[in-house]
Amino acid sequence: MLIPGRPVESKGHSVEGLKDKVVLVAGAATGLGADSARRLAREGARVVVGDLNYEGAERTAAAITETGGSAVAAGFDISDDESVRALVATTIETYGGLDAVHINAGDMGAVTKDTDVVDIDLEIWDRTVAVNLRGHMLVTRHCVPKLLERGGGTIVYTSSIASFTGDPQRPAYSATKAGINALARHVASRWGREGIRANAVTPGLILTDEIRNGAAPELLAGMLARTRSTRLGEAADISSMVAYLMSDDGAWINGQVVNVDGGTVLR
Repeated sequence: MLIPGRPVESKGHSVEGLKDKVVLVAGAATGLGADSARRLAREGARVVVGDLNYEGAERTAAAITETGGSAVAAGFDISDDESVRALVATTIETYGGLDAVHINAGDMGAVTKDTDVVDIDLEIWDRTVAVNLRGHMLVTRHCVPKLLERGGGTIVYTSSIASFTGDPQRPAYSATKAGINALARHVASRWGREGIRANAVTPGLILTDEIRNGAAPELLAGMLARTRSTRLGEAADISSMVAYLMSDDGAWINGQVVNVDGGTVLR
């Protein structure tokens, strides 16, 4: 059987322009957000690690500071406007400004109950919209003025290839991820000439610890067979793209939805 994945780790300062930048990662206690926070810190950014799971955010921030980086943890609820406002205020109070934002939050518990439009519990639909779409809008609306105060900045959203694939399940998840793509394009169109770049990353299947340890090997092999790659994705594949899009190296990329999926979806 093919080995479905292998460890991938980004090391060192490999992109330009992130050193000493203030970056807010909204949704960084675990998984892809945590890996992005660590990667951005390795690039020299000063990172605010925001999450509903405050203890997890503290662990991520501690892992960064223990290796010589700069990070602080902040608890917040992305579905609550005042909580998001307070998160942005904490960022400004801690580091004096804001240069970049990575919005990565999601309610994975709701995803497991996201069936189809006939059977879905409306509370699950509403919760998914509140976190995945309204919440991303809230972070955006509170961050854009702060980015403009610095002459511009970057926003990177975590979307999903589910926004393209037309899955028979997860309609709320897929619809909100498609909405995130539209949000990124809106921000780029509205404020691009004022120095703000906004892009979305659409991951394919990523081998998080939970998936690596819990999924059957034959399931992973089947997922690999649907890609155009020799392996499945790793968190570092996503965090590398996040860092690139935030960096000076990605300075002429704006309003784009970038697939990082081993060639699963061709666009």
